[in-house]
Formats: sequence, C-alpha cells, structure tokens
Amino acid sequence: MEKLKEYVSVKDEDHFYHQGAVELLIFNFLLILTILTIWLFKNHRFRFLHETGGAMLYGLVMGLIIRYVTKSPDVESGTVYECEKLKSGPSTLLINITNQVYEYQYKREISHHNVNGHQGNTMLQKQMTFDPSIFFNILLPPIIFHAGYSLKKRHFFRNLGSILTYAFLGTAISCIVIGLIMYGFVKAMVHIGQLKQWEFHFTDCLFFGSLMSATDPVTVLAIFHELNVDTDLYTLLFGESVLNDAVAIVLTHSISIYSPKENPNAFDAAAFFQSVGNFLGIFAGSFAMGSSYAVVTALLTKFTKLCEFPMLETGLFFLLSWSAFLSAEAAGLTGIVAVLFCGVTQAHYTYNNLSADSKMRTKQLFEFMNFLAENVIFCYMGLALFTFQNHIFNPLFIFGALVAVFVARASNIYPLSFLLNLGRKQKIPRTFQHMMMFSGLRGAIAFALAIRDTDSQPKQMMFTTALLVVFFTVWVCGGGTTPMLTWLQIRVGVDPDEDLKARAASQSAPNLDKNTTKAESAWLFRIWYGFDHNKLE
Repeated sequence: MEKLKEYVSVKDEDHFYHQGAVELLIFNFLLILTILTIWLFKNHRFRFLHETGGAMLYGLVMGLIIRYVTKSPDVESGTVYECEKLKSGPSTLLINITNQVYEYQYKREISHHNVNGHQGNTMLQKQMTFDPSIFFNILLPPIIFHAGYSLKKRHFFRNLGSILTYAFLGTAISCIVIGLIMYGFVKAMVHIGQLKQWEFHFTDCLFFGSLMSATDPVTVLAIFHELNVDTDLYTLLFGESVLNDAVAIVLTHSISIYSPKENPNAFDAAAFFQSVGNFLGIFAGSFAMGSSYAVVTALLTKFTKLCEFPMLETGLFFLLSWSAFLSAEAAGLTGIVAVLFCGVTQAHYTYNNLSADSKMRTKQLFEFMNFLAENVIFCYMGLALFTFQNHIFNPLFIFGALVAVFVARASNIYPLSFLLNLGRKQKIPRTFQHMMMFSGLRGAIAFALAIRDTDSQPKQMMFTTALLVVFFTVWVCGGGTTPMLTWLQIRVGVDPDEDLKARAASQSAPNLDKNTTKAESAWLFRIWYGFDHNKLE
C-alpha cells in the first residue's frame, strides 16, 4: 500500500513538471508566431494591427483552445471539502490523509459563484495563471528601465515642464474623473440590483481610476518611430507615458492604504493626508534609490579601468541597475519608479563612461529584454481572457469604464494644454492635443496593477473590465493611429537631430554652440542644465 502511494505521488509530481513544460512551450510558440507576424507586417508595411495587438490575438486564440479543447480533470480535483474548525485561510496547510501528511500552500480566494468554474480542465488549474509577482519583479522592470535608458535627453528636457504636468497633474485628474464617473455607474448598478451597497465603495472606484490612469501607448509610439513623426509630439507622448506609469503605480498603492475609520464612502482628512504623505514619500524615496545606484555605476565606470573588460562592465551595469529595483522593493518603496529613474540617470551619466562594446551591448540587451517582456505580457493578456477563473463580466460597468477613460483623457489633455500654452514659446498645436487624446491607450501597467489583487468580487470585476479596455484601446485606437495622423495632417518623415538644429539656428545667432541649449529650452530646463553642466558633469 505504501509503495502504491509513493508511486502515485511520483506520478503526480512528474505530471506537474510535464504540465509546466507544456505551458512554457505554449508561450514559446506564441512568441515565435508573434515574431514571424512582426516580420510579415514590417515587410508589407502593414500598420493597422501592431505587434502587441497580434500577440494579444494569438494569446486569445490559444486561451480559447486551452479552455474548450483540453481534457477535463478528475472529479476529485474540483470537489470542495468543508473545514469547519478553520476560522481563516492559512498560508500553509498540512493535511493528514490515511496517515500520510501532505503540505498545501495558499494560492488565492475563490468566490462561491466561481467554484463550478474550477472544474474545467487540468491546464487551467495549474500555473497557466501567472503569479502577479512575476509581472512586477521580472517582466515590468526591463520594460520600464528600457523606457528610461532609451530616452532622448535633449528632446525630453526641452519639454520637461509640460511632461511633468501631464504625468503628475494629468494622472491625478484622470484618476479623479474616472473614479467619479464609475461611482455614478456603481450607484446605478446598486439601484437596479446588480450590486449590494456594501460591495463597492468610493475608494474602490478611485482605485480603479488610478490603475486605469496608467497609459501605455506602445502601439502608437512604435508607429510614430517608424514614420518619424514630429519630434515634439513624440517626446510629449513618450515622456508622459514613461512618468505616468510610475505615478499611477505609486498612486494606486496610496489609494489602497486609504482607510477612513468610520464610513468608507466618507472623506477622512487624516486618512487623506496620510495617503498623500505616503505617495510623496514613496515616490521621492524610490527616485533617490534609483538615482543613487546609477551614480554609483557612473563613478565605478569613470574611475576604474572596467572599460578594458567590456563583459565585466556590462555585467556590473546590469546587476547594479537590477539592484536599484530590488533595494527599493526591500525597503518598502516602489521598484518600478526606482528602476525608471535609474535608467534615466544611467543614460545621462554612465553611458558616456562605457566602452564602445558596452554601449552597444547594454542598448541591445535592454532593447531585447523589453521586446520579449512586452510581448509575453500581451500574449498573456489574450490567454487570461479564457484562462483566468474569476472573471466577472458586467456590461454596465464595462460601458462605464470605456466612457470614463475617454472623458478622463479629454479632461486631462485639453485643459492642461491650454494652461501650458500660456507659458510656452513653442505652443502645443490643437492637432497634437487631438492626437494625444486619441493615443491614451491602456496596456501592460494597467493590466499588471489589476491582476495584482483579484481576491474580492469588486477587484475581479475591475480586472475583467481593465482587460477588455486594454483590448479595445490597443485594437481600435492603436489600429487607427495612421489614419488619424493623415486626417490631422501631422508632420511625418522628420529627422530629430536636423529638426533640433534648425530650431536652434532660428533662435540663436552668435556663439551658437554655447547658447543653443539655453535658447531652445524652457526655464525649468535652463535651471537644471546650468546646475548639471557646471556642478555634476
């Protein structure tokens, strides 16, 4: 009997490892298909569906196959057993079955109305649903670091004031507007009996607003880059999306810890200021952490002879950049914010100290990691529509989210652009504003924030809705980018360096080399440039 138990145990363990290999093979084939599709699209100059949209489509098809084609498990694996003596869900559970003790670990809470959904098939019950920590600890850091490391400094800092306004003030406006609109839809859902009064609070709506404020116009930016769209438009949109992700992540965390002592729907000044202080503290601490690691890397590469050993130099660069993320997470800060500013600072200070080989290797390494991680996430989004077991589809909530996202984007872009134009020499044209409004796609960050917590029914509804909003914006708005550029008559085929020189030449006369930067930039950049050029470099 003991030998039989041991045989069954080994057989189950082997099956588990084989299942894991199958799951990895699925993602491998999805990425291969995505790469071949990208080549096909680029070869035929097909811009209606971007590579991320194609990755989502392949994931969607694979999820459909996994859910409805693969075989069902044993009935025993879907049976619910009562444990009346347990008052809470322990992280580890030891179960004695016929004098054989088994250890089980907590995975997630399952709502009663979804219990029957867990009697689907074996692949769905295993690890086809990623641990959310994989997104934040493995997939997102290279994407965010690459965004900071590939930043075009001159164009970014020329528009620094506008980018900071859109990223900080604009994200806050989007969060509040989405939260208010969704609260109205939630009240309507309570009125018609689709929700209970106590299930969805105003803080939940604000939480949804914060995660949906994270824009990810990767599709639009890729088309912009390919067509060489006007440099200022590209920089404004890219800069906003980079900083906006960091702001949205910290804002989501701050709202999640906002807890009024009495009524959850009432305003509590003490809890509000605590959340604001938490936001500022985490953001500032993460910024300092990431920048510090980059400065250390810059000093090591400048005052040592590591450049004689490019492999060691590249390895040190990578590990110190990764350490910025890990240190911030270990200190209770936000690693994503830390690694973003680490990337920006590395590009500004460390990059010039690297050897020619290391410059090429670091650029290619992080570009490749960004490409791979981004496509894995978008493939998984397609899979998640069918493999995630706790979806809650509510048409009214989904419709409200789509309305709220576009209203919030308009409330962000148009008023802030008007205010910024009052102080800008180079005005933001109305056509740029329309394009920025249209380009407010949702993507990897919104998805990762939504999947991070799906324990309660409101959070499950938010995740399902966020996923559908990502599908809609990537396919519809991303696919309409090229026609929109044509309709708005926005410049394409612009050489960024030539454009910069032409503007500098028109604004400065003698002492061109010395005064170019000061003549072309905003007052905020002039202050920073003077300090950086005279004190730091």
